[in-house]
Amino acid sequence: MAEASSSKAPTSKAPSSTTNANVDDIDKLLAQEESAFQRDFEVERIMKAFRLNPYAILDLEPSATDTEIKKKYRSLSLFIHPDKASHAQASEAFDRLKKAESELSDKTKRDELDAVYVQARALVLKTLSLPSTIADDDPKVKELQPGLKERIQQQTKDLLINEEVRRRTAVKLAMANEGLEAKKKEEEVLQRKRKAEEDKAWEEGREQRVDSWRAFAGGKKKKKAKTNVLG
Repeated sequence: MAEASSSKAPTSKAPSSTTNANVDDIDKLLAQEESAFQRDFEVERIMKAFRLNPYAILDLEPSATDTEIKKKYRSLSLFIHPDKASHAQASEAFDRLKKAESELSDKTKRDELDAVYVQARALVLKTLSLPSTIADDDPKVKELQPGLKERIQQQTKDLLINEEVRRRTAVKLAMANEGLEAKKKEEEVLQRKRKAEEDKAWEEGREQRVDSWRAFAGGKKKKKAKTNVLG
């Protein structure tokens, strides 16, 4: 009678801990790369945002509350901090972000910016022959292409640029006036200095002039006396 086969069927092995560790490492690496990509993307968004508009830099609407502004700033500043972001412009983006938050925290500056938005909205609606009181959810507004929001953003940008040009022109004019005023004062100082030097030279030559006059007068008297004797 044939002997029964003593061979055993192959058994499957459970995944090793090494394999699990490799998978975990890959997941971590992918997560890091995704995070780095998102940081770079946010840095580039900030750098492309219109730098004269703090709302655009912080990616907020003018309706944002003070709390929302501070919360958004904290979130973005931590996310793109130069110590965490490897992007070459991370430091500059961080500075722009900080400046934007500072300007919106200044009530006067924020009121001025909000007033520009109000003016921009009024100009856009006037151009479209729409009443200034029309609601943003009005069908006439919703069917606009480009949309009302985009139009207002562009108009706001134009107004801010014009305002910045006027400001820089005023600064240059003020500097030019200051330069002219400084030059005028400098000329006045030089004139006073020349006058003082002339007065000093006049005083120093006083005795010489007196001696010259005396010598001249004395010679004149001697000549006159000699003429009388011969006559």
